[in-house]
Amino acid sequence: MAEIVLRVRLIGGEHLDVTYEDDGGPTDEIVGQVISTLAEDNGVLHCRHGGRLIVLYGRGIATLEIAPRGPVL
Repeated sequence: MAEIVLRVRLIGGEHLDVTYEDDGGPTDEIVGQVISTLAEDNGVLHCRHGGRLIVLYGRGIATLEIAPRGPVL
């Protein structure tokens, strides 16, 4: 299972680091899937923040960064 770390900056200016896991393909394909999901009108992404499961809605996200090694959670 591949895992990537996303730094999400919300419209209100706050940011948080979350992890996203997926069974499929290389990291580049997973990143493309994340971006296309959040670009949809009803785009929803299930992620983890620490030990908690959270749901990101595309409408509330201003920017999304993907680091090769990822930030410290």
